[in-house]
Amino acid sequence: MARNTVQMQKGLSLSAFRAAYGAEEQCRAALVQWRFPKGYVCPHCGSQEACTLKARGLMQCNRCLYQASLTAGTIFHATKLSLTVWFEALYWLTQTKNGVSALELSRLLGVSYNTAWKVKHKLMQVMLERNRERKLSGLIEVDDAYLGGERSGGKRGRGAEHKLPFVAAVSQRKGRPMSLHLRPVTAFGKRAIAKWATHSLEAGTTVQSDGLACFAAVEQAGCRHEPTVLGNSRRAVKAGRFKWVNTILGNLKNALRGTYHAFSLKHGARYLAEFEYRFNRRFSLPDMIPRLAFVALRTPPMPYRLLKLAEFGT
Repeated sequence: MARNTVQMQKGLSLSAFRAAYGAEEQCRAALVQWRFPKGYVCPHCGSQEACTLKARGLMQCNRCLYQASLTAGTIFHATKLSLTVWFEALYWLTQTKNGVSALELSRLLGVSYNTAWKVKHKLMQVMLERNRERKLSGLIEVDDAYLGGERSGGKRGRGAEHKLPFVAAVSQRKGRPMSLHLRPVTAFGKRAIAKWATHSLEAGTTVQSDGLACFAAVEQAGCRHEPTVLGNSRRAVKAGRFKWVNTILGNLKNALRGTYHAFSLKHGARYLAEFEYRFNRRFSLPDMIPRLAFVALRTPPMPYRLLKLAEFGT
């Protein structure tokens, strides 16, 4: 059997990572390059000439003497952690197949659990906001799914309490999965699905779904709908038409179950975004670190009081 070259790629080894980003100066130089790819521009006067104040690590404009931190106004804003700790967090969140829990991250980074949780969720927030910018197109498999489960004495099936409903959508090309969306919705009703389709799908997309009636609402976003009623049999679950979305949902559940003992559903959108982000950039694992850092430098600060609030996406 031929090997899956994407799945079997080497990625970035820990030794190679530390050779590239193991020192504070290396991390700072990388952030300068990614934040100012065309050179530094003073936000106060527009001058492109600046120097770095070694004592405080600030960038100072040579013309107006305006001082600014390299990380000001970014997801790293006002951080007390060293850049090497942030870069190691970038490494573990992007190079591990199933992600890393905040508890495990705290051990790997040598920081407290609360610090690791904040770092992880800030980086997952970057993934979440980046994912929102992209729409799927072409041939799409979709399915309804849930995070969480029934509690004792609760309602079963659709509409059960303590669950986060989300739409899983996979675009294909030449019979292979290309891009993935895992987007929370308020409910599986036509209004919610129409809103999801408007934000997530390009007009003209062909959507293949099971017999759930609400998916017909994708037509309101200019998409073509091809429903197939499969029933609940084992044979139906293995139907080739929904092979990829079923496979990925299985991988998602195994990853979450294997990595996290438990997590709050109010943050479920971030956990879905983390899996989605890694899946969509799986073709080049080493590039994930600079790509995520590049976006993090363009993501507004997220203080803890906002970070701990619920984030349900669309």
